[in-house]
Amino acid sequence: MNDNFYQQRLDEIFQERDIRFAGFIDSEGSLIKGKFREDIIPFETNEDQQKIFRELAYRVATRKNFDYSMGQVKYSASRREKLVMMSFPLKKNILLITTEPNVNIDRLAYKILQILEN
Repeated sequence: MNDNFYQQRLDEIFQERDIRFAGFIDSEGSLIKGKFREDIIPFETNEDQQKIFRELAYRVATRKNFDYSMGQVKYSASRREKLVMMSFPLKKNILLITTEPNVNIDRLAYKILQILEN
C-alpha cells in the first residue's frame, strides 16, 4: 500500500459527514497517514493519541489469535459518550475511525468496508 492508496481512501471516508478522524496505523501503533476533520478539536493530546494508536495495534494483534476458530475480524467498534471509535484490520495495518456519537455503526462500517475493498 502506498501513499496514494491511503490518501484516496481517506478522501472517500471523509465524504461521510459524521467522521471526526480517520487514519491508517501500522502494526507498531505509528500513524502512517491520517487527519481530523477540519472543524474538529481533538479530545486528546498528541501524546495521548499515540498511546491510543499503540493500544489499538496491540488489541488488533491479540484478536488475530482467534481467527482460526472464529474467522477474521472485519471491524470492531466502541460507543463512548463523546464519540464512536471503529477499527478495521487490514493486512498489516489498521484503519482507525472516530465519529460523532450518534452515528449508525453498522451502516457506516458497511460503507467503510466497501471503500477498503475497492
